[in-house]
Amino acid sequence: MITISIDPVAFHIGPMEVRWYGIIVALGVAAVILWMTRQITRKRADLPSPPDPIVIVFAILSGVVASKLFHVIDMKVATGQWGQFFSGAGLSIYGAIIGVSLFFLIYSRVRHSPFGFFADLVAPGIILSQAIGRVGCTINGCCYGMPTSLPWGIVYTHPDSIAYFASQALPQGMGLHPTQLYELVFCLIGFAVLLRLRGRFKPDGSLFLVYLTLYSAWRVGIDFLREGTPFLFGLHQAQFIAIVVLAVTIPLLALRTRRVKLASQTEETKVGTMYDEGQ
Repeated sequence: MITISIDPVAFHIGPMEVRWYGIIVALGVAAVILWMTRQITRKRADLPSPPDPIVIVFAILSGVVASKLFHVIDMKVATGQWGQFFSGAGLSIYGAIIGVSLFFLIYSRVRHSPFGFFADLVAPGIILSQAIGRVGCTINGCCYGMPTSLPWGIVYTHPDSIAYFASQALPQGMGLHPTQLYELVFCLIGFAVLLRLRGRFKPDGSLFLVYLTLYSAWRVGIDFLREGTPFLFGLHQAQFIAIVVLAVTIPLLALRTRRVKLASQTEETKVGTMYDEGQ
């Protein structure tokens, strides 16, 4: 078993606790802002109306608000009580993704910017920020997994850890699945995959759909190893949303791939006809 005894509280400001979770999530947000800013700067010539850095900040704020809102709704469905919107804990990754996506979709309509092109630019940065955020989850003890006897099971021994009481209830030799670390590794692999696939999918927006498909398939599976409260049909909120996302993204990717293939074949036929006529 692996023991984690780190105090989740980094320091206090008067009566207020500042947890490592909040600090590391802030680093994840900073990472995606830097990634987005760098990519937009590099591709500015290809964007008719590239967003200013302040717009990116507003987009992230939209993601944070939506993330908290999804968490509050999840708590209401699961427990019958509304979660605390302004509490430091409780964020929904799907809420963040949907919030940021809606913001930039509206922005692209107003400024006549290509949403798909922009979404492809930032997709790797999103999954990288998720990997960083899972470090905070590991220290905080949230998002922990089901009991396991595997040698890499985690036991939390600090009383301020969210998983402390779950760990204390385990029999001797048992730990919790480190689902936070599983996802950290997955996100880093996903980051490498998305970087490798950049520029290989057409039309614009397809790489973002690949990201959504990969992460949604992962969440459907990994949540069977995670503790959580049922949302609908016995599934966690993230699993239910992931299934809905997959039902949309997989057909869209298949349709887009077919259209690009048909367009390519048509173009090849035209070139061949022109060549024959030239002969």
